[in-house]
Amino acid sequence: MPFSAFGLHPLLQRGAEALGFERPTPIQQEAIPPALEGRDILASAMTGSGKTAAFALPILHRLGDRPRGTTRALVLTPTRELAAQIDEHFRDLGGHTRLTSATVFGGLSMRPQEQAFRRGVDVIVATPGRLLDHMRFPYAALGGIEILVIDEADRMLDMGFLPDVRRILRQIPADRQTLFFSATMPPPIVSLSREMLRNPVTIAIQRKSAPATGVTQAAWPVPAQLKPALLAELVKSGRIRSVIAFTRTKHRANRLADYLSKNGVVAGRIHGNRSQNQRTQALGGFKAGKFPVLVATDIAARGIDVEALSHVVNFDVPKCAEDYVHRVGRTARAAATGDAFLFFSPEEEADVRGIERAIGKRLPRLTLPEFDYTPRPAARPQAPVHPRRPSLSANRDGGGGAGRAARRRGRGTGGRRSAAQPGPGRRGSERHAPGRRASTR
Repeated sequence: MPFSAFGLHPLLQRGAEALGFERPTPIQQEAIPPALEGRDILASAMTGSGKTAAFALPILHRLGDRPRGTTRALVLTPTRELAAQIDEHFRDLGGHTRLTSATVFGGLSMRPQEQAFRRGVDVIVATPGRLLDHMRFPYAALGGIEILVIDEADRMLDMGFLPDVRRILRQIPADRQTLFFSATMPPPIVSLSREMLRNPVTIAIQRKSAPATGVTQAAWPVPAQLKPALLAELVKSGRIRSVIAFTRTKHRANRLADYLSKNGVVAGRIHGNRSQNQRTQALGGFKAGKFPVLVATDIAARGIDVEALSHVVNFDVPKCAEDYVHRVGRTARAAATGDAFLFFSPEEEADVRGIERAIGKRLPRLTLPEFDYTPRPAARPQAPVHPRRPSLSANRDGGGGAGRAARRRGRGTGGRRSAAQPGPGRRGSERHAPGRRASTR
């Protein structure tokens, strides 16, 4: 069916056509009609399935004839990158309308966000923590909310945001439409959805996690210390044009980006220790094609939307299959195609087998013929340049057992050292008799 079959406002239809939307994805086809009717939605949808448009278009359609000056729709999402991405979708789809939106998340000044609240933008896209910061003040009262979206609910659970979400729910109207999206449905998320939703339309509950059908997957066995060199070689040889490489920690992301840059491959990085401005610049430069590699931690795994992304590389093997699926979902979005590579060392073989069991297939093993897989010898630690320090007992009393005996004789009752015999390195005036207060000087 074409998008025109939904009966969207002509200005929204125009915006969808400008973005190249011709036929809806499965989640859009199932979610948009009941959402337009004002029904609550409980949807389980894969990353990259087109779910942002599945809730953005009904919201924009329903708010189109409402008076301006009051915030009527709130979207809660776990990460800054995802909030910015959703806001961009709202602006693009509603670009021919008068509807307005704003983002509210940490890492930026609260002042412009406060002004958005005071103006009463139509849609606010927020992370829970920063929204609660604003809701301490009267200007952020959200009594006009008519539509609430919970996006990536399972990721909010992983990041510990569910208590914040419940606090927000207590401060917005209970009489509202709620659109609830989650890639997976663990028990705490099912419980939260039952608290929030009224007779919802349930869509596409998936019993088994699997990457999008357009993703070609492969595993690359490689010694752990050679992973950076293999990635650099794949990029420099032209086998990879644009890639997001996911690492396990922020420090490993920094080390990988530094290694690539020193070896002729320009790379950006996104992780929790980077400022919002640095993260925005890195993502913007990568989208613009200024450099071929973006190194990221899982904080960005569900918040990066890059058109024509050729590859995703799991530089570190994820500990669970769900993380693998969400990382891989950054490519082959909305029926496109892409490649997902999994680098694994011998120590990570068991984790790879766990992922293969979860997705129901064995990943083909690939190697690069011209690459030298011989492990490099580890650098031998250098001997310390400072002289060896004398033993603690010799330093204190010049002897072993005799010194310990002397210290025991110098202690008072209860094992306390006598005030008359201060410990080594301490002046007698720094010890105080029991019951006396120390000088405040």
